[in-house]
Amino acid sequence: MSVFASLAGAAAGMIIGGPLGAIVGAAAGGGLGIMLKGAARPSDRPVAFTIAAIALAAKMAGADGDATAAEFQTFKRLFRVAPQEAENVRRFYDLAKKSPDGHEAYAAQAARLLGPGSPLLEDLLEALWLIAATDGFHPAEMPYLASVAHHLGIAPAQAAAIRARYTNTPDDNPWAVLGVTPGADAATLKRAYHALVRQYHPDRHLAEGMPSEFIRVAEARMAAINSAYGALTGKSAQSRQSA
Repeated sequence: MSVFASLAGAAAGMIIGGPLGAIVGAAAGGGLGIMLKGAARPSDRPVAFTIAAIALAAKMAGADGDATAAEFQTFKRLFRVAPQEAENVRRFYDLAKKSPDGHEAYAAQAARLLGPGSPLLEDLLEALWLIAATDGFHPAEMPYLASVAHHLGIAPAQAAAIRARYTNTPDDNPWAVLGVTPGADAATLKRAYHALVRQYHPDRHLAEGMPSEFIRVAEARMAAINSAYGALTGKSAQSRQSA
């Protein structure tokens, strides 16, 4: 069963409590089975990730005070929501958007559920950047994303590297994407690149609990890392594989 479908009812098998749990209960009509007070079990991480991603995307959609149906369509397009599941996801999305709880509470609870330092927290932030970048950035989204990163417990340097993969400002450049000092030598670039490939290979993140519906996040991230390395070294896609 798709992880999106599990948001609709008892198949989710979990009540997570807190602000995210309140939305799950409202969307599913209550009656779910397991209370998670701490970190999610490995088998529950895909659902916990999806709940947090939809809730934080919904709050971001309203960050500029002008949330529209087009923003939800962007979410569906990026994250492969099947037509038969769109109604369930849309209900959850709308409930999150209207919830009195702020994004800070959602992000903090996501950090507890997925575990401090979990690679899924970076995946979650990156998913939001990918959504924001699709239709161009609104000025209100930048401070929103910075606040989410803070409440997810992501270090400023790592948050800056994620931002650099989706923006093009003087501070966001190929060096920042690879997390190296401008002017670093070829050996340093190579080490940084291979470390990022090991860290962010999509298979690893799927194993950690990223739902397969969100695999475009991992794919977009690797494309940005490859592009940055290629820009700094002049290596083609084929030559990078043996670099």
